Amino acid sequence: MAIDFGKLEKLYIVAYRNPGYAITDIAAPPFFALINPETYSYKFRIEFCDTQAPGTSGVELKFNKMPPQEFNFDFLFDSTGVIQHIIPLAIPVNEQLEIFKHSILQYQGDVHRPYYLKIHWGTLLFKGVLTSMDIEFKLFSPDGTPIRAIAKCGFKGSIEETLRLALENRMSPDITHERLMKAGDKLTLATNKIYNDQRYYVNVAAFNGMDGFRNIAPGTKILFPPTDKQ
Repeated sequence: MAIDFGKLEKLYIVAYRNPGYAITDIAAPPFFALINPETYSYKFRIEFCDTQAPGTSGVELKFNKMPPQEFNFDFLFDSTGVIQHIIPLAIPVNEQLEIFKHSILQYQGDVHRPYYLKIHWGTLLFKGVLTSMDIEFKLFSPDGTPIRAIAKCGFKGSIEETLRLALENRMSPDITHERLMKAGDKLTLATNKIYNDQRYYVNVAAFNGMDGFRNIAPGTKILFPPTDKQ
């Protein structure tokens, strides 16, 4: 399929009442950015425990957690008339900001929290919540009315709890895994990949009713049970 480089897709944000991002939970009409971004940024972090004993020269870092990803983007609001081809009717900047804040910052009294947000643009699909908004007014009319502003917004990723658990547990040794053995596959190596300990291969062979663990025919289905069933 040919790509239509002449088609302008606007970045837009959809607000949801609940973290499942279901269509029935959409809370407000989408907010479309006035001008698409020149840049946006992601930030990923991994935290380790680095407690070090006195008198030692180093420490083995132990994994602690992966905080939610962070996403930053600046929204432009303008009523100077410079970009009339985008906004034929110049809506005052203050009104544009109120529409923007109502679309993504609205506090929900029934659940006592702001909206969950989904940001769309091209290949970008970000699910999360707004964590900060700094508004900088750039230009003013002679009477002091702002006519250009930039809202610097920070977001953090948010994932539904059941989905998070499913993603974290999909490679856990505490659930049953199923593998189709291919030519050249070894039970010891497959066992080591699942449990991080190849010594369980005897238990896996017994669990699957196998007489041995060598020369397993390609296409054989092998079940790797939870560690408490070894």
